[in-house]
Amino acid sequence: MAQVCEVCGKKAAMGNSVAHRGKAKYLGGVGTKITGISRRKFKPNLQKVRITTENGTHKTMRVCTQCIRSGAVNKKVHSAPFKLPKSAEKK
Repeated sequence: MAQVCEVCGKKAAMGNSVAHRGKAKYLGGVGTKITGISRRKFKPNLQKVRITTENGTHKTMRVCTQCIRSGAVNKKVHSAPFKLPKSAEKK
């Protein structure tokens, strides 16, 4: 299964993992040196979410957290499991 957001299409991006060694100059050292650079993947934070579509049906999708927070998808609304009758609330 591909690591791709089904809403915005965000996918894994390549970058560098940079390893440093030494003590910073402002801390009294001679400065930090780069000792190694290797390739790495930045993966999107995907979550499986049950959403409500436009026609009212529910569907499970893999969505990135930015789409969830921005409101690009509407999460399924769960009904309350138990409600007290009106007469019991007044007592």
